[in-house]
Amino acid sequence: MSDNVRELRPKPTDTEKITINLGYVDLGHVDLMVQEGFYSNRTDFIRTAIRNQLERHADVLKRSTARKGLDLGLRNFSREELEAARRAGEMLHINVLGLATIAQDVTPELARATIASVSVLGALHASPAVKAALADRTR
Repeated sequence: MSDNVRELRPKPTDTEKITINLGYVDLGHVDLMVQEGFYSNRTDFIRTAIRNQLERHADVLKRSTARKGLDLGLRNFSREELEAARRAGEMLHINVLGLATIAQDVTPELARATIASVSVLGALHASPAVKAALADRTR
């Protein structure tokens, strides 16, 4: 029965890995907080610290997001959407805070013909060829 199950669309990951460098004393403090049971692990501590800082600056972030006209969250750009833009003679300006995805069936030529600029605060998922084609339009 499981041979008949097919994934129609791969589920995008909802996280992105980052690397940080901490001094030994700061790292020791994090480990102590974990050891004392305040956090389940280092990642839990770091996520909580980041969320607390973002919450602390929520008003500024909201105003900046609105001022910059950013799409917030997950934004997918399909081949159909880009082909419709090309037919209409429109160029897209991608401005996303979160995750922007350009569908895997979008060719580099279609991307260049329809995307004028790319600004993503977060992560951009696209084929390596499409990313290369848009490199001069990405900030």
